[in-house]
Amino acid sequence: MKLTRCIPLIAATIVLPQIGFAQDAVEPAAPGFDEIGPYIMTTLLFLIGGFLVMWMAAGFAMLEAGLVRSKNVTMQLTKNIALFGIAAILYYIVGFNLMYPGDGWTIPGYLGALFVPTALEPVGLDAASADLGYASVGSDFFFQLMFCATTASIVSGTLAERIKLWPFLIFVVVLTGFIYPIEASWQWGGGWLSEMGFSDFAGSTIVHATGGFAALAGALVLGPRIGRYRDGRSVPMPGSNLALATLGTFILWLGWFGFNGGSQLAAGTVGDIADVSRIFANTNTAAAGGAVAALILTQVLYRKPDLTMTLNGALAGLVSITAEPLMPTLGGATLIGAIGGVIVVFTVPLLDKMKIDDVVGAIPVHLVAGIWGTLAVPLSNADTSFVTQIIGVVSIGVFVFVVSLIVWFIINAIMGLRASEEDEIAGLDVSEMGMEAYPEFSKS
Repeated sequence: MKLTRCIPLIAATIVLPQIGFAQDAVEPAAPGFDEIGPYIMTTLLFLIGGFLVMWMAAGFAMLEAGLVRSKNVTMQLTKNIALFGIAAILYYIVGFNLMYPGDGWTIPGYLGALFVPTALEPVGLDAASADLGYASVGSDFFFQLMFCATTASIVSGTLAERIKLWPFLIFVVVLTGFIYPIEASWQWGGGWLSEMGFSDFAGSTIVHATGGFAALAGALVLGPRIGRYRDGRSVPMPGSNLALATLGTFILWLGWFGFNGGSQLAAGTVGDIADVSRIFANTNTAAAGGAVAALILTQVLYRKPDLTMTLNGALAGLVSITAEPLMPTLGGATLIGAIGGVIVVFTVPLLDKMKIDDVVGAIPVHLVAGIWGTLAVPLSNADTSFVTQIIGVVSIGVFVFVVSLIVWFIINAIMGLRASEEDEIAGLDVSEMGMEAYPEFSKS
């Protein structure tokens, strides 16, 4: 009898652990690479692309330092590092969510979420808690911030050698915190231009022409440098260091692979990675086309090749292909870039005839070539139209130029934009900064 009573207890000791094992077996397994792979790879694409675009800040600094006169080099370097810091802070405080409001539009399709600081994922995020449908917020914010800073860098070079430091930096606050995020939200944030079908893959207009329009407005308010135009002709003012300018161009060329390649915004499939490689190849050949076209054209027109035109021709080729670096063939990308190089060679003297003083040639490179690249998108992308592209360029251009012009006028009225004649002649390194980049050769 006692043995019979023990049988249920013995059976329970055998069966209950098995029930526990069965429960363990039906618990959901941790996500495999098929689930987390696209998230990880796209996040890495943003991070790698972002630090490549960040390196473009060094390219702009070197390019501008080489193309201004030696008495203004410290000023240009200071502006470039300061504008990058300002852009980073303003984009965090207001810009990112103003540009990407999701469902939080203040005015649907036109004005995003105002003064909503960026919030990152919690520390130690695990796969179960992550939104695996895209990439980490931190990587997305980091990548997009670099485009914002690039827009401000474009303005710096045009207005060199006569604008005071703090008025310029105040404009950078407005540009990076409000102007750029608002117009970019119209397309990349899902706004009204996106709904219309406007296409600007990596920002020929949204980034480059925007910087060009803001620079043009500033140049008109500032006026040319002292002695730049005399008796109806332009007076050359050679830069201090063409080696630095060339180095800056190559740095920008390198950074552009992150600029355009990262704008694929996905790296989780074979097709995505193949597209990124195609974008790299097209970006490179467009720069080559722009450089060679400018080199040959200056030889034909001036009987000597012009290095600065060739450098800007390469950059114009890069700007031109930025609106659609994926769809063209290699030959098509080369041609698009070459036309950008031709644009630079003809636009630089045209600006001089209009007495618009652009120290580094940013308006031909970023504004005019940026417009060309955006209008050229339908040549290779059948899902776009010339009418829609024109509407996008005009709407962004009018908004950025008019608002920038108003801001420049306000800053000028309150504190003055331009250095005094005495300070400009002495050089802004001494008058504004109190230090010289080349103290032994400061009087060039």
